[in-house]
Amino acid sequence: MNSRLLPAFLALSLAAPALQAADPLAAGKAAFQRCANCHQVGPGARSNFGPQLNGILGRRAGSAPDFDYSPAFKKAGFTWNEKNLAAFLRDPDEVVPGNKMRFWGLRSERQIAELLAYLRAHPAAPAGAR
Repeated sequence: MNSRLLPAFLALSLAAPALQAADPLAAGKAAFQRCANCHQVGPGARSNFGPQLNGILGRRAGSAPDFDYSPAFKKAGFTWNEKNLAAFLRDPDEVVPGNKMRFWGLRSERQIAELLAYLRAHPAAPAGAR
């Protein structure tokens, strides 16, 4: 490497993590890739192996109309908010015992916060907008 370019390369290398952290939606999208095998978000999202997650915050657990939930989710009895969704992302079996989702949880609080930011950016579609 050209020795004159080394300081610029080092500066960019050191700034890269800060730049990534400055865009929580991009980081949340990257974190969502662990979920994307089963869940969809965004325009045209639909339930498949797991329910679509548009508008999950404020939605009653086990209530997406186009998904057949496990009995555990059908009787969960709560509405998703940031606190219980974060707890679910940490340990799904603790929040909804007996659920059939095979996800072992996230350990990084930063990654959970980024994922929540990403999900907040995908509200439910207005009624009749499908």
